[in-house]
Order: sequence, then C-alpha cells, then structure tokens
Amino acid sequence: MGQKASPVSMRLGINRDWSSRWFGGAKYPQFLKDDLAIREFLLKRLKNMGVDSILIERGNNAIRVTIHSARPGLIIGRGGTGIQELNQKLGKLLKFKTPLQLEVQEVKNPDGSAAVIAEHIVDQIERRTPYRRIMKMTIQKVMASRAVKGVKLQLSGRLDGAEIARVEHMEEGSLPLQTLRADVDFVRATAHTTYGTVGVKVWVYKGEVFENEKNA
Repeated sequence: MGQKASPVSMRLGINRDWSSRWFGGAKYPQFLKDDLAIREFLLKRLKNMGVDSILIERGNNAIRVTIHSARPGLIIGRGGTGIQELNQKLGKLLKFKTPLQLEVQEVKNPDGSAAVIAEHIVDQIERRTPYRRIMKMTIQKVMASRAVKGVKLQLSGRLDGAEIARVEHMEEGSLPLQTLRADVDFVRATAHTTYGTVGVKVWVYKGEVFENEKNA
C-alpha cells in the first residue's frame, strides 16, 4: 500500500510556514484545542466566502487571528458589522479567557489558491453539476493564470450518483511533488450530497521559490 505525505507538511520550514505560531509549554493541549475550535467555527461560518487560510498567532496577552480570503468584503460586512459579530462569537467560544484580535486580508490571486479552488468545486458538486465539466472548466480557469504552472484535481466517491464509488483525476502542466523548493499548494475538502460524500483534492504548482525570489 503506497504511503503519501502531504505536500504542505513536507515543505514546512523550507518554503511553507506554520498556520499556528506560538509556544505553549505546559498549556500546549489547551492552546491546540482552542485553535481547532477557532478553525472549525470559522470554516463553518465562512463557507463559500473564499477563505484561503487562517493564521493564528499568540502573544503574551492576546490571540491574533488573520483570515486570508478572496472575498474579504463579505466577511467584513457593512461598516465592519460582520467582523465585529465574528469577534464576539469567537470570544464566547473561548469564554473570553484571552483578548482576541480578528483581521481579514485579501488573497491577491484566488485562482492560485488550492483552498478557494476546492471550495468552488465542492459548491458545484453539491449543486449536482456533472463532475467532468467541473474539472475541465476549473483546470482551464486556473491555468489561465500566469502565476500557476501546473494543477491536479482528484475526486473520489459516488460521482454523479453512480452505484459504485471510484476515483477520477485530471491534471495539466507540471507538478514536481518531490522537489522541496517547488511551491506546491494542496488542500482536501468534502462535498456532501444526497448520495453520499465526495472527496476533493487539489494540487497547485506555482513555480520554484528561488525563481519567485528572483522575480520579486
């Protein structure tokens, strides 16, 4: 049985950074539990709002949560009412033990974000759009972005309501998974349908980090 490591975890400390940044010590179990609760709440609350990633940082007296989204206006709301409501509900979730600072940042290139792509695919599958059309149109849209050099999509489950579950994948461009300096974004997602769940995996290759540094 083949064993595969996540492209993101393989590159931690090389060209990827941790999504939670703090030193817990003896409080590590509680901090981890709080982080998981924050992420679960935000991902459910901000469904279909183009959330790319959630960064959690802990200081001496506060928790700073930064949401990277392709549609920040929907999260912030009119006059900041949306983000204020999120801040209050997160405070209740954490029982107001630690002051919370919530920020929203815009994702400049949503077509290069694996999380945003997976969210779009999940939404289309739940609307019963044929999976082959979804995969073809998504790859065409992603590859139209100059920042993306390769993409791979994989769907698994009872596709289009078939009696027998199967795995289908489609890819275009290059995808060097074993090259550690390659900037590969990866995410898993699940679509919930009337005939069961469909697993979604997305790989996006944006080039080598050395090339990005030279171009910058």
